Amino acid sequence: MTSSSTPAPDSRRPPGGRPLRRLTARGRGEAHRVATPLELFFDLCFVVAIAQAGIQLVHAVAEGHPGQGILDYAMVFFAIWWAWMNFTWFASAYDNDDVLYRVVTLIQIAGVLVLAAGVSEAFEDHDYLAVLLGYVIMRLALVAQWLRVAGSNDGAERRMALRYAGGVLLCQIGWVGLVLLPEDARAWLFLVMAVLEMCVPPYAERDHPTSWHPHHIAERYGLFTIIVLGETIAAATVAVKTGIDENDALGDLLPIAAGGLLIIFAAWWIYFVVPIHGHLRSNKQAFLWGYGHYVVFASAAAIGAGLEVAVEQAVGKAHISTLAASAAVTLPTALYLLTVWALHSRYFKVGIAQQLVLPTTALLVICCTFLGDWAVLAAGLVTALAVVTGETLTVRTRTHGPGTAARTPVA
Repeated sequence: MTSSSTPAPDSRRPPGGRPLRRLTARGRGEAHRVATPLELFFDLCFVVAIAQAGIQLVHAVAEGHPGQGILDYAMVFFAIWWAWMNFTWFASAYDNDDVLYRVVTLIQIAGVLVLAAGVSEAFEDHDYLAVLLGYVIMRLALVAQWLRVAGSNDGAERRMALRYAGGVLLCQIGWVGLVLLPEDARAWLFLVMAVLEMCVPPYAERDHPTSWHPHHIAERYGLFTIIVLGETIAAATVAVKTGIDENDALGDLLPIAAGGLLIIFAAWWIYFVVPIHGHLRSNKQAFLWGYGHYVVFASAAAIGAGLEVAVEQAVGKAHISTLAASAAVTLPTALYLLTVWALHSRYFKVGIAQQLVLPTTALLVICCTFLGDWAVLAAGLVTALAVVTGETLTVRTRTHGPGTAARTPVA
């Protein structure tokens, strides 16, 4: 993760330029800074790993092992999310788009594909060797990028880059415990190592914050949110189609399909209704916002897994209660709503009524868990009503509210 520093000229490789260039900081005030084709390709490949994690979470919950399934999901998703986030903030500050930069980024993509290949073994046999190998490939590639930064700069910026490289390398040693320690100790090791990983950026940047572009970062997170929600829709659609084809259970699945679609539509609307890039002004704000997206992304992906579980329970494939299947959808939905509100929606709301929309919606969604076969549809209607309420309050604020607050979008 990064923060602001003195703007530098655009360091991207111009057409016909040298294939290797110094890896120096880009300008934070750079105009028209948008995601690159390489970054979009990077995101799409990461969704492969997210999809695998979601599939295994479905199997664990459907088989009646939600506790272990959620723990495995949290551990695997952290590896995916942390590698993605580190690359995203690094690229916002140092993407020079030369040949070596592209090759190293493609190596990171190869690492996530190795990780994805090992997800099923991590869930089913608690064998994290392939997951660890993929993670190490991604992280060593990032270390190489930071060493390039160190070699291209001097002074405080060089020290910062070396701290990043050293911190990431030391953390990789700790992660080896996932394949060496007994299973009972791995959850505790994960907790310790996750905290240490998240301490590396504040430590590295304490003397020299790196340059990043707020609009670019907001766009990158937004695009990844769209991709995760899209994967959620795809997974749920396949589950519904399979249920109809194999069990002719259209009547049982329609409420789940309709409710799930409303939930995902509302999730998209609520996330993108506020222009968050204006809020990202300091390291403190950036760390909190960026780290908090672990919950946003994980819960968004878990909604899709929950919808698959609800479908399997409805057609008799999952040996769990209707209450448990409903909770697989409502709990991640409520968590998503609360996290999006806490991270950025609340900064744009005016008055107690607007502030209470999302927390109240999250509570009502949890209450929907107890509505039996209609739980998912009810949760979808509640989230859709939250959007309607938010937009209604926006109109009222624009019509009757004071000054600049009247121009603030809410949901």
